[in-house]
Amino acid sequence: MKTLVLATKNQGKINELIKATEALDIKVLSLVDFPNCPDAPETGETFEENAAQKALFYEAYTHLPCLADDSGLEVDALNGAPGVRSARYAGTEATDNDNNQKLVSELKKVDEKKRTARYKCVLAYAESGEVVQSFEGACEGEILLSPRGANGFGYDPYFLLAEIERTAAEISIEEKQKISHRGKAFELWKKWFLEKKS
Repeated sequence: MKTLVLATKNQGKINELIKATEALDIKVLSLVDFPNCPDAPETGETFEENAAQKALFYEAYTHLPCLADDSGLEVDALNGAPGVRSARYAGTEATDNDNNQKLVSELKKVDEKKRTARYKCVLAYAESGEVVQSFEGACEGEILLSPRGANGFGYDPYFLLAEIERTAAEISIEEKQKISHRGKAFELWKKWFLEKKS
């Protein structure tokens, strides 16, 4: 059985990605299984660059195939911010709540119809010292000024999904897998991975 490392300690991401790999004949580990592993540098200016950096770094550390994602929120009225700095929008030690409060405060004076945004994800798969392939997914929506829903993480309670008029925190992991940026990128990876194995 092949072993794959998901390059994250974020329990929300781990839960989503493990759920998505259930049908695959692979053993899934995360960085939680490597408690002494240092953090990879994230010096890229794009999701693609950061995902590749992380995939290569953790593949070298664990000596196992590695799937790393870099993802975030792009708000049109903020010229694409928070973008690659989504997890640390309100500072390097920021919590989800800190980031959400900063986002809401910056959009309070923006007209509701102009609070359009998208979640974007790039997954990079590294094996044998190189990034073999990368996969991109996105989902469109808008930012609410008040949270809705108790599921998800990050900006999910404030992100209203355009397709279904519910926030990303008002849907189950299964629903999220089908329409989220990470779910779409992961489906592309899964299709590629299964073709590669056959």
